[in-house]
Amino acid sequence: MDIPRRDGGGASELPKNGGKGRLKGVFSTTLKGVVGFGHTKKRTSQAVHVYVEELEDGRFSVQPLNSNFIPSGAIQCLSREELLNSYIPEPALYTEQVAPALNSLAGTIARGEQHYQKGETFSAEFEFKNALRVDEENIRATFGLGLTYLERGDRDKGALVFKRLAKLNHPFQEQHKHLFNEFGIQLRKNKLYLQALKHYARAYKLCKTDEHLLYNIARTLYEKGSLRGCVHFCRKAIALKRNFVEARDLLEIAKRRRYREREIQIDF
Repeated sequence: MDIPRRDGGGASELPKNGGKGRLKGVFSTTLKGVVGFGHTKKRTSQAVHVYVEELEDGRFSVQPLNSNFIPSGAIQCLSREELLNSYIPEPALYTEQVAPALNSLAGTIARGEQHYQKGETFSAEFEFKNALRVDEENIRATFGLGLTYLERGDRDKGALVFKRLAKLNHPFQEQHKHLFNEFGIQLRKNKLYLQALKHYARAYKLCKTDEHLLYNIARTLYEKGSLRGCVHFCRKAIALKRNFVEARDLLEIAKRRRYREREIQIDF
């Protein structure tokens, strides 16, 4: 979204988040516009609330709040000057609405993950769906729901979640790597090899130095029958961890299978 402007000068300073750590909180601005034509034309104004977090580089991430007071949608990065000139802090709204909503959402997702770990897939589905009703773009809840379906062997619903993940307009970070990796593992177990590889590819873009991720890619390629690719990723994994026994074993198995298949082709 473009940087909205508000009436008056910028705020003189930012709240210090209790004096500890980087800033996070709720800010607001007023969007003004004109609707109608001729004698029906009138001016309008609308308050817009956003969730703001200070980043390591000193800039600030700005994300709209949805109707449930949860940060959702496209994230914009602003400098301190841009933030001060465009928004004013709303500490009461953060304390009374946003922080409790975020805590409640985190609790719902945590319960879903606990049910999933215990194999209680229907209870996990219930919690993840509740989380997505509050924040339909929540990454952890979306992954959790997809994993739950795949754990239960419901490939069709798992595939629907896969499509939903592909459409999420979210800046994935390295911390999300393990989610893509876990989803890829479950997709492989359900023999959805192409979908698994797509998720591994997204994890690989976030981190290219995880030998276990490279091994998982190699294993999926082996089961898919792509032996050349399997050998390639096994070698990449071993280059990162010389004593990676599983990767070395898979490499030898894949090489022997390639050799046998070449012999069969020659015989024919």
